[in-house]
Amino acid sequence: MKAFAVAIAALLWAMAPVALTTLDKGSQSNVDEGRQVSIRTEQEWTRLWQQHKPDRPKPAVDFSTQMVLGVFMGSRSTGGFAVEILGASEAGGALTVRYRETIPQPGAITAQVISSPYHLVAVPKVTGAVTFEKVR
Repeated sequence: MKAFAVAIAALLWAMAPVALTTLDKGSQSNVDEGRQVSIRTEQEWTRLWQQHKPDRPKPAVDFSTQMVLGVFMGSRSTGGFAVEILGASEAGGALTVRYRETIPQPGAITAQVISSPYHLVAVPKVTGAVTFEKVR
């Protein structure tokens, strides 16, 4: 049991927390399908922003040092849904992103409006894989 605890502690120690800067967050995106994204170039950012909010200027991102992470819940039939990127940790050049989705409780009174919750953040650029992990 002690060896297991030591292994978990070593794993957590090796995973360095990464600073997040929210670029945009809300309940009305034009991205209709649920998905997670990692954007590493200005061209990818422009394409995503044109789909997400074509009527607004996109936030500036320095892609020489940063990348964009995003979670889109997709279209929902009512209000009361939300998504939030809680944090990210880097280990060995790879990034693990933790996010939480909130849904209305059964019987809750919600706005009768189509919503598409999303959260977009900038983080220091990594070269390795990006993994998204939903937290309950």
